[in-house]
Amino acid sequence: MPRKKFVAGNWKMNMTSSEVAPYLEIFRRETEHVDTVDITLIPPFTALAKTSEILDGTQRIRLGAQNMSPELKGAYTGEISATMLRDLYVRFVLVGHSERRRLFGETDEIARRKIITALATEIRPILCIGETLEERQAGQENSVLEGQLQGALAGLTKDQLDEIIVAYEPVWAIGTGLNATPEQAQSAHRFIRDYLAKTWGTEVSSRSRILYGGSVTAENARKLLSQPDIDGALVGGASLDPRAFAEIVSAAVPAE
Repeated sequence: MPRKKFVAGNWKMNMTSSEVAPYLEIFRRETEHVDTVDITLIPPFTALAKTSEILDGTQRIRLGAQNMSPELKGAYTGEISATMLRDLYVRFVLVGHSERRRLFGETDEIARRKIITALATEIRPILCIGETLEERQAGQENSVLEGQLQGALAGLTKDQLDEIIVAYEPVWAIGTGLNATPEQAQSAHRFIRDYLAKTWGTEVSSRSRILYGGSVTAENARKLLSQPDIDGALVGGASLDPRAFAEIVSAAVPAE
């Protein structure tokens, strides 16, 4: 059975709650014909409630969060818990994004703890992994990816792996205007799928959805998404424009 494409828009630290309604009015209209792609919007924390209210439990467009605490509650000033996210009908959460790693010192072990907490509260983690330009130029991309997968997924079961989405985001392509060629992206996705097969078996790896992220645009989406091991896109800057993001979603629709 073919894997259903998954397209998520990560708004990062953009968009206020007052901007959500006009965005969704356009985006929902532009994607109303799409029923063969899983769509997720990932607003900043302050816009989650308004987005959730407008979506009102719709199954066609799901809600994701950009981050969460590995702790469920307690004296953690400034943190957001998985139970708080669930209260807003959040179904997905980004874990290990390169900006969290680079700017806030998050490690593979922290990613692993967040994954375990998310799964325990029925939120599906989107684990972000990827190499820097220096690592790619040194031919280390596969060892970096394997290390990140090992660190974040250590000790997880096959059933838990079925609930996890992996997003390959080469750090050198995030927000830079550069993007991996379809061949480079496919090679990395194939490596990730092979690692999952080696560790948890081919049945798990064949079901696992692996997304590409890194300067995805309406212009390059179709070529990237046509690769056999690329199951969708994690879109940053282009997702801030509802029409451009709708074009990327349309590019994920399977050919007749």
